[in-house]
Amino acid sequence: MTPPRRKRREPKPPPPPPPPAPIAADGEAAPAPKNPERLYTVAGSEDGARAELDLVTLIVARDAPQVAASPEQASVLRLCANPLSVAELSAYLNLPFSAMTVLITEMITAELVQARAPIARQAVPDRSILEAVMHGLQRL
Repeated sequence: MTPPRRKRREPKPPPPPPPPAPIAADGEAAPAPKNPERLYTVAGSEDGARAELDLVTLIVARDAPQVAASPEQASVLRLCANPLSVAELSAYLNLPFSAMTVLITEMITAELVQARAPIARQAVPDRSILEAVMHGLQRL
């Protein structure tokens, strides 16, 4: 039995150099392009006010997405046909929690969605009550 033959790896070629900066008409280098828009501009909130939202606050859509809705709003409305937490929405839309709260605040103001407190588990019933019911059923 012969050992497997290995191929020698070739070194990777160096990356191409970056393109030269464009030169303006006056001989100076043109300014660098601006950073992409900040995440809070996704929601278009001007005053920065936010609703009191937790990671577990449930968001429910009140209506189907409208034609004039932004892509983020339409996604939230489609996802929230059933109640979803803000954390889940943030993960599904790949937006940070802070940007998500601004977007949801705008949607609550426009009455597109409704925020609800999370559904809390009911407390476990008292053991004495359960024993009384069990003894009552055994006597039947």
